[in-house]
Amino acid sequence: MIVVLGLMVALGPLTIDMYLPALPNIGDDLGVSSAVAQLTLTGTLLGLGLGQLIVGPLSDALGRRRPLMAGIVLHMLASLLCMFAPNIEVLGVARCLQGMGAAAASVVAVAVVGDLFAESVAATVMSRLILVLGAAPVIAPSLGAAVLLAASWRWVFAALLVLVGALAMSGLFAYIAVAPYVLQGRYGLGQQTFALLFAAGAIALIGATQYNVVLLRRFAPQQIARAALVAAALAASAFLVVTMAGVGGLAGFVVPVWVVLLAMGLVLPNTPAVALSRHPEASGTAAALLGAAQFATGAAIAPLVGVLGNDELALAQVMTVGMVVALLALLAVGVSAAENTSATDDVGADTVPEPA
Repeated sequence: MIVVLGLMVALGPLTIDMYLPALPNIGDDLGVSSAVAQLTLTGTLLGLGLGQLIVGPLSDALGRRRPLMAGIVLHMLASLLCMFAPNIEVLGVARCLQGMGAAAASVVAVAVVGDLFAESVAATVMSRLILVLGAAPVIAPSLGAAVLLAASWRWVFAALLVLVGALAMSGLFAYIAVAPYVLQGRYGLGQQTFALLFAAGAIALIGATQYNVVLLRRFAPQQIARAALVAAALAASAFLVVTMAGVGGLAGFVVPVWVVLLAMGLVLPNTPAVALSRHPEASGTAAALLGAAQFATGAAIAPLVGVLGNDELALAQVMTVGMVVALLALLAVGVSAAENTSATDDVGADTVPEPA
């Protein structure tokens, strides 16, 4: 079951990551700047966010299967439109539709976890799910780069359509948006080398999700997420300092980013598990709100880093602000929960659990 759910959730990251090595080629072929080409990524993320808001309530009302099948068909048709897109406008619309289709698979998979499991068990299942999910960002850029060795960027979408048919997923999005331009442009990495380095970061994230299962034997999901956000905020701040000082080179870019990815591997399975366990009667809608919030943030982040310069400094700034704000928000929620618990204990009621 985890493998099947993992393949469903992996559709989103597969849709995002497989064409990353082709981003510079797309801009050149369609005669647009890198910032404009990058908006196709924004379109995908917008589609993923909007699609989850639509599919989540529908899956609660109509059952999980029908919205899932409709989303997969939409994704396949949008992939064909991407392949034959005559200009950047059509490509952007098609990528948005692709995202909406992928959202159906993602939200249904997460909702099923909420249907069947609660809190720590759900967090454990999410960790195993992300192990399968992690194969998408590891494999997708390499597949895209392999296609580019023999054909144009349009065939990346043809290859994606074959994969979908065979399979019937703030800092993280900033890294996805900036990585092709920094690693291939500034540091001169080839498409295959970029794909391998990008995959290494994904492996770091996957490894953290699996170590999360071990941590859950001793700590609550909220505690793990809090500690991970502290580590991410520190790493992002160090990244900002190194970048502003102009030192470190490629290692100064890769190492702190990988630390943030490791931390995200501990945040991703824990916060949804706790949040979903609070709303078992509407897990589809809850999963949709969670996913939509994530991808809406990603949709805003992608053009933001482009406006800021599409470089290491832009990424460092966005990562630092994102991680610090996330940490402060989590701490604020924890204080609120503690106050509610104290007030409830005073009147002899059950303890209010700390929300995600």
